[in-house]
Amino acid sequence: MSRAWQQPLPEMPAPPPERAWRGWAVPPGYEAQWRRLADAAMELGLGPDQLAETGLDPLAAARGWKPATVALYSKVARYGGLALPRARTPEPDPLELELRPLTELRGSDPEHVRAVAWCALALSWPAPVGMFRSLRRDQVHSGARRLVVRTEDGEWSVTGALTAWHAWEEVRGRYPALAASPWVLPALRRGPGLDSRIGGRLSNQALQVTFAKHAGRTGQHLRATAPPSRQDAADVLAAAYRELSYDSFRRLSLAAGAPPVSARGVVRAARTVARASRSPRLAG
Repeated sequence: MSRAWQQPLPEMPAPPPERAWRGWAVPPGYEAQWRRLADAAMELGLGPDQLAETGLDPLAAARGWKPATVALYSKVARYGGLALPRARTPEPDPLELELRPLTELRGSDPEHVRAVAWCALALSWPAPVGMFRSLRRDQVHSGARRLVVRTEDGEWSVTGALTAWHAWEEVRGRYPALAASPWVLPALRRGPGLDSRIGGRLSNQALQVTFAKHAGRTGQHLRATAPPSRQDAADVLAAAYRELSYDSFRRLSLAAGAPPVSARGVVRAARTVARASRSPRLAG
């Protein structure tokens, strides 16, 4: 006896995005990044399943994420079990860039001086942002002509950062909370976290934002102060600084010959050097 034809069962409706994200397991150690990823997706009405279908392109367009940010969040999504395609961390572009303006003091504002001291250190000691986050003042020693950085991984002589370091030490000495802080790059204001405080340790994300703001403001300053004969070059450099992340700054420093501090980024820096040797030099 033949079976009577039946209507196919309707598809189960997807739960609301907010509830769907709450029910998804958060990858350990990436709680903050996962929360930001979920917030960006919920702004577009996307739950985890819908995000797996669309990928990160809609979020990147809505938030203006750079390729390095897309690579980070695609990794976090995969750690959380979302089947997203792997996005490679992009190589620095251009292959060479004038980075010295980022190490030049233009005033005594604490945020500016802190960023200049960081860039001056990183130009000769290009450590990953996580190492700078945990770098303590007692690990940086000032000599007559250079700084010496000592960590559990070794000792490095850092040239070209002495002036910025002394300026930062002088500025932070005016504020008791900063003067008492053990961190090289302390927080200048309280953040949203319950344990956030002035002089406390910044998060990796906060440091990345700090660098991006400093690079953008440096580009604006170069455009505003360049003579007419240098205006085009200043415009090009300012445009590059608007897109510059600390990770790219670090790889450019490594490619320019700074000694590696950790294994991370060394392979990409070597590739950058090889590519630069095959390409015409790009002026900063």
